[in-house]
Amino acid sequence: MNPVRSLLQVFGSRKMAALLILGFSSGLPLFLTSKTLQAWMTVENVDLTAIGLFSLVGLPYSLKFLWSPLLDWFTLPFLGRRRGWIITLQIGLLIAIALMGLQQPKQSLQLLAINAIAIAFLSATQDIAADAYRTDVLEPLEMGAGAAVFVLGYRVALLLTGSLALILADQLPWSSVYLLLSLGMGIGIIATLFAPEPKQVRPPDSLTAAVILPFGEFFQRKGVVQGLLILLFIILYKLGDAFVNNMSTPFLLQTGFTQTDIGAIQGGMGLIATIIGTLAGGAFLSKIGLNRSLWIFGGLQAVSNLSYLLLAQVGKNYQVLLLTINIENFCAGLGTAAFVAFLMNMCNQRFSATQYALLSSFMAVSRDILVAPAGSLAKSTGWPLFFIISILAAIPGLLLLPFFAPWNPKPVAVTRPGLEEEEDLWGTK
Repeated sequence: MNPVRSLLQVFGSRKMAALLILGFSSGLPLFLTSKTLQAWMTVENVDLTAIGLFSLVGLPYSLKFLWSPLLDWFTLPFLGRRRGWIITLQIGLLIAIALMGLQQPKQSLQLLAINAIAIAFLSATQDIAADAYRTDVLEPLEMGAGAAVFVLGYRVALLLTGSLALILADQLPWSSVYLLLSLGMGIGIIATLFAPEPKQVRPPDSLTAAVILPFGEFFQRKGVVQGLLILLFIILYKLGDAFVNNMSTPFLLQTGFTQTDIGAIQGGMGLIATIIGTLAGGAFLSKIGLNRSLWIFGGLQAVSNLSYLLLAQVGKNYQVLLLTINIENFCAGLGTAAFVAFLMNMCNQRFSATQYALLSSFMAVSRDILVAPAGSLAKSTGWPLFFIISILAAIPGLLLLPFFAPWNPKPVAVTRPGLEEEEDLWGTK
C-alpha cells in the first residue's frame, strides 16, 4: 500500500464505508441489554441493586473467546469466511431484539434476563466475526483509519440506542421502542452483502488446532510474562470508564433530568463530540504512534470522569450536563480508537477471530463483571464519592503501559503478526 495515500482516500474507500456500517451493527445491541435497559428498569421502579447486577447479562462478551475458534475454523457455505457468519448473526439479532419488546420488567425479571442474555450471546458472536473481518481486511497503513471508522459506527449506534431510544420512550411504550430499534440491524445486513472480501488466509486445519494454536502462538510471540501483563492491561485500561458508563443513566435520571433531556443532549452535541474524538483519535494515532496514543488518551479518559463529579456537585444543571456529555464522548472516542488499533495489532490473521475475541473478552471483564457491584457501591457511597472511585480505578491500567508500550519505544523493525513481509507501523516493541 502506498504510504503517501491521503487520509481522504483512506476514509472514503468502499472498505471504510463497510466498516462504518458494520461498526454500527456491532454497537446496536450493546445498550439494549445495558444502559437503555437500565433506563427502562429505572422508570419501572426496579431496585437499584438489581439494575447494577443486570450488567452480568453481558457475560457472553467476556466468555466469547470460548466459542471463537469455531468461527476461525468453520466457514459457512455463503459470503466467505467472515461475512457468512456476520449476516447469519445479524438476522438472529433482529429477531431477538424484536422479541425484547414483548417483555415486561415489572412482571418477570427472569424472562427479561433470558431474552437479554440471548441478545448478548448473538451480539458477542457477531463481534467475534466483525472484529476478525476488520483485522483481516485492513492493510497496516489503514489500521488507524479503520479502527476510527469502525468505532465511529459503533458509537453512533450507542448514541442511537442510548439517546434516540430515551427520547422515543417519552412518547412511545418501551416495547415499541425495542421493535423499532430491531429494524436497525437491517442496515448491517445490507452492508454485509456488499462489503469487500478480505484476502484469503489458510484457516486452522482442525477445530482442535483452532482452539490450541491461537493461545500458544500469542504467548510464544509475546512471552508469558509480557502476555499476561497485556491481558491485565486490557482488563484495567477502561475500568474507570466502565464504572461511569454502567451507572450514568440511573445517575442522570435520579439527578432530575428527563429521558428526553438525556437523549437530546447525547444525540446532539454528544454525537458531534464522538465523531470528532473518534476521527481525531485515528488521525493522531498515525502521527504520534500507538504507544503514546495509549498514554495520552488513557489519561484523558480518566480525567473525563471529573465532569461527572462536577455534575454530581451542582445537581440538575443543563450547561454542566452538556459539558459532561461532550467531554465523556470526546475522550471515549479518542481512547477507543487507540485501544481497538492496539488489539488488532496483537493478532495473527490466521487466528484473528480467536485472538481478538480473547483480547476483547478481557476488556469486557471490566465492563460487565468488575462493575457489577457499581449500583450497590453508588448506593452506599453517594454519587460524588462514586465518581472519585471511578477516577482512581483508571490508574492501574496506565501504570502497566511502561512494560510493553513505553513512551519512547526502541526503533526495532518487527513484522505485523501474520504478515511477515510488512513492518510494524505501531511501535509496540
